[in-house]
Amino acid sequence: MTRPSFSAAERRARLGARHRLAVEARAASVEDVAASVVAIHSTDPASVVVASWARLADRGALAAAVERALYEERTLLRLMGMRRTMFVVDRDVAPVMHAACGLAVEARERKRTVGYLTASGVGGKRPEAWLAKAEDAALAVLRDRGEATAAEVAAGDALLSTEIVVGSGKWSAPQKVASRVLLLLALQGRAVRARPRGGWSSTQFRWAAFDAWAGAPLGEVDAAAARADLARRWLYAYGPARPADLQWWTGWTAGQTKAALAAGDVVDVALEDGADGVVLADDLDPVGAAAPWVALLPALDATPMGWKHRDFYLGAHAERLFDVNGNVSPTVWAGGRIVGGWTKDPNSGEVVTQLVEDVGAEAAAAIADEAAALTPRLGDATLAPRARGYSPVERELLGR
Repeated sequence: MTRPSFSAAERRARLGARHRLAVEARAASVEDVAASVVAIHSTDPASVVVASWARLADRGALAAAVERALYEERTLLRLMGMRRTMFVVDRDVAPVMHAACGLAVEARERKRTVGYLTASGVGGKRPEAWLAKAEDAALAVLRDRGEATAAEVAAGDALLSTEIVVGSGKWSAPQKVASRVLLLLALQGRAVRARPRGGWSSTQFRWAAFDAWAGAPLGEVDAAAARADLARRWLYAYGPARPADLQWWTGWTAGQTKAALAAGDVVDVALEDGADGVVLADDLDPVGAAAPWVALLPALDATPMGWKHRDFYLGAHAERLFDVNGNVSPTVWAGGRIVGGWTKDPNSGEVVTQLVEDVGAEAAAAIADEAAALTPRLGDATLAPRARGYSPVERELLGR
């Protein structure tokens, strides 16, 4: 029997529809946006807002829908998951991502923290027991205060103001242990990042006890079942794709990836370049092309960061729009492909773009309209790179 095959055009059509980027596919709510891409990248808080705006049918105030969902109704949660990366996810995905990815990250970070304690001479012969006391102390501070910054948590108990040296070599630095403790509590699902200080692009978060903030503890899911569930969700949003794409996206081992796919109803397919791919067995019908669409997506957006193998939507533009560590800068899209980059001019405040290929007059005009629509909504928000480097296109737009 001949394997089903998928063209690049069909994969791009799916991207536009499933990721809510085609105009007719835009989402009714930011919760729908998060579910559609499985998880919104949140390393840079500004990216959550811009990524949602690009996908919403009702484009009102830029940050209002995100702030409502995250901080008022709390239908979305900010958690660390795949590849030790921050994401914003809906209530259904949160326990799945936590069990499938977060707990493995927690185990690695706990081991690293115990090493820092030992090297710093903290905790004596029982650094694990000392760390457990510090975790209990941090939770007590959060429950007492409701919400607190890391500095406020550190000031709330003498244990938490203890200084340790984190990192190694020239990258080492002293740090109050409260920051490491809050990281571990979040990865355990016992604490959560709450509303930030300052505006919507701020990275200075307050913290809260998870059950108090969310109204209930984070649900427990079997790790293997969670990986199978997460693989199914990812395949619907990003498939067909190579198993290596899923492995890269999740940070799983090859064995975990294989088992997660085997637990679901998937079939082997041929991708546009002849590579072996997989897709959900009930997702073989073509989506079909949408009306022409354009989008301005933020740095570290879920769509360009959704695959390891990116030729079908990126082409030869990786070196122009990704930094040396594989992190994407703000991108311009047309019809399911990356065709340029953008940034906010620090002097004029305007969104400026640079195309890396000829897209034709109609698409170029639509891109200009999209930039003009986004400019007044950004206001004084900071869009400087966080946890990534400037791409060549960004540097050129900024005159650096």
